[in-house]
Amino acid sequence: MVSRRAVLKGIVLSAVGGAAGTAAYGIAYERHEIQLTRATLSMSGLPRALDGLRIGLITDLHHSATVPAEDVTRAVELLRAEQPEMIVLGGDYVSFGDRAFAEPAAELLSPLQARHGVFAILGNHDDERDMSRALTRRGVTMLNDARTRLRIQGEQLDVAGVRFWTRRGVDVARVLRGSAPATLLLAHDPRRLTEAAALNVPGVLSGHTHGGQIVLPGVGALARRRFPVLSGLGSLARTSIFVSRGVGTVYVPIRVNCPPEVAIVTLRAAVL
Repeated sequence: MVSRRAVLKGIVLSAVGGAAGTAAYGIAYERHEIQLTRATLSMSGLPRALDGLRIGLITDLHHSATVPAEDVTRAVELLRAEQPEMIVLGGDYVSFGDRAFAEPAAELLSPLQARHGVFAILGNHDDERDMSRALTRRGVTMLNDARTRLRIQGEQLDVAGVRFWTRRGVDVARVLRGSAPATLLLAHDPRRLTEAAALNVPGVLSGHTHGGQIVLPGVGALARRRFPVLSGLGSLARTSIFVSRGVGTVYVPIRVNCPPEVAIVTLRAAVL
């Protein structure tokens, strides 16, 4: 007969072993297994000529001693192979404002090109001066609380970007004042969905969350309550959003049930 104490000990040891194995896999393998995600973002006011526009989104590189150049290069290669018409860089290219990685991160991103341009915003980990300069030198259009207007097949598409620290509705509104009906807001933090919806912005692209980075079975991501959308598609009122899980990691070099990604986001006219 096996004692109850022995059974309980076996269960505990199995649980500990399983957790250790999961952690080891998340550190050694899953955080490097970059996926390509395809998503369709419905936007109200999108002209027919822009329906089907494909945008490549790469964000949260966190290039550092724990996120190697090889991971960033793999993400860039995945995106380049898709040949999107436009590319968005979503911020947090380094970790903790480490300027030593600003130029290397920008150089790793430099092969990215698209017919309608490459646009970037900054995240909370980026040094505003050095990171902006490094990307600008490589032909990237920085949208630090700024907006630009594209003309594609005779139609207008406004692309606006806000810094992570631009949070007040009045400040977001200032960036968007006079924008076209078809406007795409680039906001590192998906919590800007609230301001975007209040301003009737049809589409938002974000990152920042890492998808939770660690998603536990039966529990989910610990960060899920902090954000309106943790990863993937969501909406509020007439505003649609896509949130990328990003490429790198921060604080701890591990991903569990939350692999890194780059995304191809296809714009579609919303059916009202």
